[in-house]
Amino acid sequence: MKKCRICGKKAIIYMPHHRLALCREHFVEWFEKYTERTIKEFKMFSKKDKILVAISGGKDSLALWHVLRKLGYEADGLYINLGIGEYSEKSKEKVLKFAQKINGKAIIVDLKEEIAGIPELMKITTREACSVCGLVKRYNFNKVAKEKGYNVIATGHNLDDEASALLANVLNWNEKYLGRKYPVLEEEAGFVKKVKPFCKFTEKETALYALLNGIDFIEEECPFSEDATSVFYKKILNEIEERSPGTKMRFYLDYLRKIYPKFRKEEEKKELKPCKVCGEPTAGEICPVCKLKEKVEASSG
Repeated sequence: MKKCRICGKKAIIYMPHHRLALCREHFVEWFEKYTERTIKEFKMFSKKDKILVAISGGKDSLALWHVLRKLGYEADGLYINLGIGEYSEKSKEKVLKFAQKINGKAIIVDLKEEIAGIPELMKITTREACSVCGLVKRYNFNKVAKEKGYNVIATGHNLDDEASALLANVLNWNEKYLGRKYPVLEEEAGFVKKVKPFCKFTEKETALYALLNGIDFIEEECPFSEDATSVFYKKILNEIEERSPGTKMRFYLDYLRKIYPKFRKEEEKKELKPCKVCGEPTAGEICPVCKLKEKVEASSG
């Protein structure tokens, strides 16, 4: 039985990649300090910044919102109702309850009012569900942040998310992606700065932090995520991690230190201009979201 390195009490978690066992009290304390350290390490933001946290109702995003406010940052939440039936309604309910609990401000955007729900969009596009969802969420996060005066968008992506996405893109040698795979994407050409303060926490660690702090999050997975390639790559990495603890962390951090700088230098930046319809930055004349809107209008007309 492992004992807490700090106080000697019974440990509730052992983190092999840190060679660290901690009790309940010291895990929460460590988690918050490590979040602060990551924020400073990557120069994500300061107490002067106005932060918009992308919240879904899940453990990672709600835990991120909780810890940022606890650390004294000015952070509000943005929830996008994707129109995925009962799943979206449950998620929204969790978000509103949590906002009330922490006395935080939650901005709600209803995708059905903006364009159409994800189930409707899937009928008129050849894109995969996760691709469409990511597209409309990124668009709305950036748009709302600018409209409401936020200068940083924070997402709850954890180490499992980052390492699995990295593995998928390394196997496909997606050089464009590898040149932008970093915990911070600086503000540029109409895009608000984006950061990932949880990039060095495993999914297990963020889940434990959420549970220990009484955060009521939605446990059901999105109905569209069942066949997602990210789930497949996460399973592979989990199997490797079991045999070789610390692999995820080494894989991700070694990429950031050794490989990312090379791809970053080689990345060709496309010239962006305002979309002719909505004004958001895009490489073409009309942005992908406005093109989707045109398809929605054509299909309903």
